[in-house]
Amino acid sequence: MYRFKDKRPQKRSAHRSSSESSSACQLPPSPTRRCIEWPSYLRRMVRLRARLCLLLIAIGLVGLYFRHQMLLKFQERVSSAQPECDFPLGAYVLGRSNELSNTFAGYKHFGEKCNISSLELHRPYEPICPGRASMLTAMSSGGRIGRDAAYIPRGCDMQWYTTEEVCEILGRFSQVVLVGDSMLRHVIGALNVIVRQDLGYGGVTDWNFDSRERERCFCNDQFDVTECSVQGIYKTEDVMKHDPLSMVCPRLLPGWSTDLRMEQMVRYPIEDVELERLEMAIDTNPGSRKAFILGHGLWNNLEADKCKAWLETVIKVIDSRLRLRMRLRTLRQGRNMPILLMTPNAAGEKKPAEFLMTQGNEALVRFEHVMAQEAARQRIDHLGTWNMSIQANLYDGVHMDMRGNLLKAMMVINWLNLLEG
Repeated sequence: MYRFKDKRPQKRSAHRSSSESSSACQLPPSPTRRCIEWPSYLRRMVRLRARLCLLLIAIGLVGLYFRHQMLLKFQERVSSAQPECDFPLGAYVLGRSNELSNTFAGYKHFGEKCNISSLELHRPYEPICPGRASMLTAMSSGGRIGRDAAYIPRGCDMQWYTTEEVCEILGRFSQVVLVGDSMLRHVIGALNVIVRQDLGYGGVTDWNFDSRERERCFCNDQFDVTECSVQGIYKTEDVMKHDPLSMVCPRLLPGWSTDLRMEQMVRYPIEDVELERLEMAIDTNPGSRKAFILGHGLWNNLEADKCKAWLETVIKVIDSRLRLRMRLRTLRQGRNMPILLMTPNAAGEKKPAEFLMTQGNEALVRFEHVMAQEAARQRIDHLGTWNMSIQANLYDGVHMDMRGNLLKAMMVINWLNLLEG
């Protein structure tokens, strides 16, 4: 019996034959290519591992994102607590938050026309120098990272005090007397800027200025212009007499009455009238504390013998009035008199050519070393200012501007703070 062939389409079986299952490899036949089917459990493992890898990558990306956000928030907190700077500061300075802000921001005349920041002059780091000797060494041998950058004492740090702290330190003394030339006159000018909290005219006798002088001698020009700097304040007594409301210390510390003064003696031999004036200026009350800051050199062309004679003469006058050497014999060994010798700062590019041979930087460095040894022999302290000024602005090649003199003044305050009672 004849049977017709069934030509209807056949349904695919759920279970394919081995030949059909191997057809998953659709590559054209090749004598060197073989299509091998992986077992199902291996295919599941591969898919599972791929999913796990994707999950781990996603978790890693999320972790990186949140870590980046945390770093951004941390940097914002640090930048709000620490000023931006162009050199590493080291450890965070605990307990010195006032040094992380501009202490001049509240001063009179601070602003666009007189924009000076204490952070431009000094940036704090740890540790603070523990004693007077280490402080003087650090302040004398520090440096700057770049021209006119903030000054960094070497090895340990000085402090930048607020006006109230400066008044408190000065208030421990009945007298703080500066003796010397124009460089010391600028230092007392900077001290008066601080105790009067006035960046515009704090270092000069502005109470008798006319309109031209007020315009000419403003801010930095009270130091940079000769006709202005010679009108500097020589003693606080004059301020209390002519402009008492400008003195901040008596308001901050009732009863404050420190006699801060300058006696000008520029060369050796010293004139008799200058020696008599110094003798009359020194308070002989043995129960009151006094400190003296001396500076000399350029007017005697850095001649060591004359400068040593000048120093010895001034010390003799001070000692004759206060008997300091006699008191030292009763005190512990190695203690110095409360006298600080400040040697001249570096020479700048505008130094007159006729003085470069005798008063250039090589001569100034040698002079600083010689006078440091003489100060040790005389049992007084020494502060060198060559390092702190070599990369600073010297407007005439000799003198520092107000920024440099404010730094010098704060160095003096650090020395005063560490004097024994």
